[in-house]
Amino acid sequence: MDSEIQSSLGTSDRRWVVHKFGGSSLADAGCFRCVAAIAEQLPDSRVAVVLSACRGVTDELIALVAAAERTDHKTCEATLARLRQRHTAIASELLEPDARDTYLKGLQVDIGDLGRMVEAVALVRSAGRDLRDLASGFGELWSSRLFAAYLLDHKHRQSVQWVDAREIIIVEWGPMGPGVQWERSRSNAAKYRARDTNATLVIPGFIATDTRGLQTTLGRNGSDFSGSIFGALLDAREIVIWTDVDGVLSADPRQVPDAKIIDSLSYSEAMELAYFGATVIHPQTMAPAVGKGIPIRIRNTFAPDRPGTLIVADPDSKLVVKGITSIDDVALVNLEGAGMIGVPGTAHRLFGALHEAGISVILISQGSSEHSICFAIPARQAALAESAVRRAFAVELRDGQIQSVEVADGCAIIAIVGDGMAGTHGIAGKLFAALGNGGVNIRAIAQGASERNISMVVDRRDTAKALRAVHAGFYLSPHTLSIGLIGPGTVGSALIEQLESQAARFRRDFNLDMRVRGIASSKRMLLTDGAIDLKRWREELDQHGEPLDLDRLAGHVAADHLPHRVMIDCTADAGVAGRYASWFAAGLHVVTPNKKASSAGLAEFRRMQQARREAGTHYLYEATVGAALPIMLTVRDLRETGDGIHTIEGIFSGTLAYLFNVFDGSVPFSTIVADARAKGFTEPDPRDDLSGIDVARKLVILGREMGLPLELVDVEVENLVPEELRACSIGEFLARLPAHDARMRELCEAARCESKVLRYVGRLTATGKATVSLERLEARHAFANIALTDNVVRFVTDRYCDNPLIVQGPGAGPAVTAGGVFGDLLRLASYLGARI
Repeated sequence: MDSEIQSSLGTSDRRWVVHKFGGSSLADAGCFRCVAAIAEQLPDSRVAVVLSACRGVTDELIALVAAAERTDHKTCEATLARLRQRHTAIASELLEPDARDTYLKGLQVDIGDLGRMVEAVALVRSAGRDLRDLASGFGELWSSRLFAAYLLDHKHRQSVQWVDAREIIIVEWGPMGPGVQWERSRSNAAKYRARDTNATLVIPGFIATDTRGLQTTLGRNGSDFSGSIFGALLDAREIVIWTDVDGVLSADPRQVPDAKIIDSLSYSEAMELAYFGATVIHPQTMAPAVGKGIPIRIRNTFAPDRPGTLIVADPDSKLVVKGITSIDDVALVNLEGAGMIGVPGTAHRLFGALHEAGISVILISQGSSEHSICFAIPARQAALAESAVRRAFAVELRDGQIQSVEVADGCAIIAIVGDGMAGTHGIAGKLFAALGNGGVNIRAIAQGASERNISMVVDRRDTAKALRAVHAGFYLSPHTLSIGLIGPGTVGSALIEQLESQAARFRRDFNLDMRVRGIASSKRMLLTDGAIDLKRWREELDQHGEPLDLDRLAGHVAADHLPHRVMIDCTADAGVAGRYASWFAAGLHVVTPNKKASSAGLAEFRRMQQARREAGTHYLYEATVGAALPIMLTVRDLRETGDGIHTIEGIFSGTLAYLFNVFDGSVPFSTIVADARAKGFTEPDPRDDLSGIDVARKLVILGREMGLPLELVDVEVENLVPEELRACSIGEFLARLPAHDARMRELCEAARCESKVLRYVGRLTATGKATVSLERLEARHAFANIALTDNVVRFVTDRYCDNPLIVQGPGAGPAVTAGGVFGDLLRLASYLGARI
C-alpha cells in the first residue's frame, strides 16, 4: 500500500487485521452478540470487520426476484414482510431505542425500494442481472449497519465507522467472474477519509460497483472475496474468516465422521481442497490475499478459543496428505479409437467442442498409447457432452477410425491433496492399496506434475467407503473394522471380553477402531449403527435384540460407508460356515475358529476359496487348529519357503489331551468328560471330540494347507464314542456315558502295565494318509509329557528331518481359542493397512 492510501484509511505502522463473519455467524441476535464479544476481545487495535447477510437472507432475496418474475404477489408480500420482521426483531433485541429507530427508518426505506423493484419486475416478468444484483445486496447492507450500530451502542470498540464497500471496490464481470479493478479500487480507497484513524471499520461484504457505476455483487462466496479484497487494500497482517466450523477439515465429516481439523495449509493446498468440494473457503476468494502473501485463518465464531486452520505460503505442518475430498454427481466420458493414435490435434478438437457447448471438464486422463481419452464432467451435462463429441467426430465415427463414445453415469471424483506428496515415494501405492483393500474400483486416474493432487473417478455408491478407506490409509483417522460376531458362547463371549479390554489401547496406540456393530446368537441378534457397548452386550441383546436374520446381519456389517468389514464366526455350525462364499462376494472378510468350512467337501471348499479370490477378501482360520498356537502359520511358512513336509503328527485336541492327562482310572472317565465340558474345554457336543471327527477335520485342514486334495472320509478314525450313544441327544449321551466307564478303565490299566500312557494321536503324511487313533506311548515320548490341554505337533520336513520341528502349548479353552481369533483379527487389520 502506498503512503497516500495508508494515511487516508488511517493505516500506520500497526497493520490491520480483517475479520470476515459469514451468515451462519449472524443468524440471530444471539449470534450478533457472539460476534460483538469477539470484536471486543480482539487484541488488534486496527480492525476491519466484513459481514455477510444474516443466514438465509441472500437466498430469500434471490427467491423474491424469482417470485416477482412469476408474478407470485402473495409470495413476494410474504417474503418482504418476513425480511422486515426478522431484522426488526434483531434490532429491537440488540439496540437502544434511539439507535433502533434510526436503523428501522433506513430498513423501512430499503423495504419500500425493494417492493417497488419487485412490482417493476412483475410488470415485465423479467429481471436483468443488474436488478438481481441490486436486490440481492440488501442483506449485507442491513446486517452491517445493524452491527455497526450495536458496536457503537454498547461501546464494544472505542470507535466504529461503517464503510460502504460500493464506494471502494470496482469490478468488471468477465468469463471467469468478477475481476477487481485494482487501480480504481485503490484510488477510491485513497479518497476515503476515516473520521478516526483508530476506528473499527464495519464493511458490508458481497457488494461492489461495476465499471458503469452500477451496484453489483461479487458472486457466491462474495463476502469472503470482499474480506480478501479489503485485506489486500489495507495491506493486512492477517485475514480471519469466521464461520460455524473449527477450521478446514481433512474430509467431509458427513461421510468421514473422524475427519480432523487441519492445522495449516498452503495457499495451493487450500485451493485444491476448495475446488474439490471443501466449502469453507472458495478458491477465487483467496486470490487477493495470495497475491499479497497475507495469511488467512479459518476460525469458529461459536468456539473462538480454538486455533482454527492457518492458510499461508509455507505452512509448518508435517502431514504429507492434508485432506481427502470428493465431487459427487459426475459422469465419465470415454472417447476411444485406433484412429486417434499419433494424430495431432485430437485433444484440441475434443476440448474445443466441449468449450463451444459450454461444458466444464473436471478431470482428464489419457494413456501414452493415445488410444483413448476420458474426461469427467458434471453429470447434468452428460447428454450434452456426448452429443457435442459425436458431432465433432462424426466422420471418424462413421469411418470406424473412432470406435466409441461412452458415457458412464453415477460416478464421483475422490482427490487427495498435499504439498508433501511431491517427491515422496509410496504415496500412490498407499492410496491404491487403501482403495483396493476397501473394495473400491478405480475407473480413471489423473495427477499433475506438481504431485500436489491425485484424483480418481470411482462409482458414486462407493464415495463414502472410498473416503473413509483413504482417510484411514493415510492415518488421518482410525482404521475402522466393522465387525459382526456370530456365536457369543464360551469362545465368542471370551473374545468380546478381550476386545473390550484392548479397544482403547488399540485406538490410542495404533489408531485402530475395532467396531463391533452386530452380535448374533442362535436365535437373536443385536445391531447398531455405531458400536455396541461391549460391557453391556448381554443386556443390550436381551432388551433390544431382534429375531436372527443372518442375511440382514451381513448386510448391516457390510455397510457401504465402512470399507473394512469382517464376520467373526465363533460357532461350530456348518450352516453358518456355508455362508462364507456369499459373505466374500459381499466384500466381507471372515475370521473363524469354526472348522466346518475348511473341512467341508472338497468341491464346496474350492468354491468358497474361489469366491474369496474373486472378491479379493481375506479368510483367516488359524484358530481352527491348535487354538492360538501357530500351527497353520508354520505349515504355510514351510510350504511357501520351499520346505517339503513329510509328516505332521501330534495331539491336536486340547480336549482329548486334557482327558487323557487327567484320566488315571481313579476318577470315572464320564466324570472327567462332564467336568471338561463345564470348563469349556470340549466342543458344545463332546462327541465331536471323542468321536475323533474334530481331530479328523484338523487333519483335513492341514492336508489342504499342504496342497493335498484330502476329504474327511479319507481319514481313518478310531471313534471313542460307544456305538449306541452316537445318535442320541447331548443330554442322553452325558447321562448314559457312565455305563461305559469300565471299558476306558481297562484301557488305562493295560497301558499302565506296559509303563505307557494313553494319547489320542493324529498323523498325516505327504502321500495323503491320515489316521486318528488312541495310542499307547512310552512315558519318555514327546507326546506323553504335556500339560493338561496342551497340543503338541511335530513336523518332519526336508530341513527338519534329524531333529523335527515341534510346536507345543495350550490348545483348548475359551480364552486361548478367543486369543487365536483375536490374533487373526489383528492380522487382518494389518493386511488392511493398520500399523500394528
